[in-house]
Amino acid sequence: MKTLAEPFAKPDTQLPRERVATLGVFLANGFGIGAWAVEVPRIKESLLLSDTSLGIALFAFALGAIVAMPLAGQLAPRLGSGRATALLGAAFVVALPLPAFAPNLVTLCIVLFALGAANGALDVSMNGHASTIETQWKSPIMSSFHAAWSAGGLLGAATGAMLQKGGVGVIGGLVLPDAFIAVLILAAAVLALRDLGPRAAASSSAFALPNARVMKLALLAFLCMLVEGAVADWSAVYLRSALNEEASVAAIGYSAFAFSMAACRFVGDVSVRRFGSSKVIGLGGLLAVAGFALVLSLPTVFTACAGFAMVGVGLANIVPVIFSAAGRSTVTPAVGVSMAATAGYAGFLVGPPLIGLGAGLLGLRVALCVLVVATLVVCLTGGKAVRGARLA
Repeated sequence: MKTLAEPFAKPDTQLPRERVATLGVFLANGFGIGAWAVEVPRIKESLLLSDTSLGIALFAFALGAIVAMPLAGQLAPRLGSGRATALLGAAFVVALPLPAFAPNLVTLCIVLFALGAANGALDVSMNGHASTIETQWKSPIMSSFHAAWSAGGLLGAATGAMLQKGGVGVIGGLVLPDAFIAVLILAAAVLALRDLGPRAAASSSAFALPNARVMKLALLAFLCMLVEGAVADWSAVYLRSALNEEASVAAIGYSAFAFSMAACRFVGDVSVRRFGSSKVIGLGGLLAVAGFALVLSLPTVFTACAGFAMVGVGLANIVPVIFSAAGRSTVTPAVGVSMAATAGYAGFLVGPPLIGLGAGLLGLRVALCVLVVATLVVCLTGGKAVRGARLA
């Protein structure tokens, strides 16, 4: 298997530009989610929301994405994956700052539904486009796209924390990052985003019934990204409410998680080649469980941030490995990746409201134990599922 540092086959002279453009979209989307994540505590406080109310609002985000994901699967075959990605990127730019203007819980739920729909549709479209690029590139490069997303999350969270430290309000905390995202999306669309394969009918086989192997991989993707989504939205809230830290300090928890994940994803292909996919999942899962234990058992800023960093390292390459395994399943690569990605991002969106509802009933620290259980399931069963897909 080739790594990111090795030369790749380039059957299309425009393909490198296409890859760079798509990396830009992943970076932009991650940047937006990172900026949003560190503003969640301030929006919660400004609207005087309880943990349960915040969970309801985040559920609206998840519901919007779940509704939009299958529609995005219909849109891409009609418009072409490149054009659909550019269009949905623009929709994400429009929707991102809307929560900052919400005056109450009802309005917040409405705008988060819209933001969730835009984000979910973009996730499906850009992952499908990345899968097409990977197929034509003739070498595994999926980890690089996920690394760009994680790097964007880190930069977005760090930018949000600096804006908060500088006294910028909630509106500026979302509008200013959104301007940068708009530039990235526009540059990507102008640079290269184009349709790399023939357009298919809306009733494409992308919606074919998955086999048992792909269903197992999709479930693992769901659980793993459920954990990622919950950490994205609740790490700052945990440091803010449970540890009584300032908003700018609380944002460091997510930054530690995003930084460690981004750094490890850049060496994902090397890790798989050296240790094998099963060990990457098993050892990574164990490290993530240890990180959660540190976060929940020793309630200090240092240990919490160190624990979130361990979780980021442990989970970093599990999802890319699962996506690659799904692509090598008995169904066609594009279909396998699409199914795993849809399940995974559904988990990413379900995690935050699930923790919110649990926090309202049992307390935030107890609710976060759900993430430990989910990570253990991935750790104990992921290796076998990946071996079944005949990955290294």
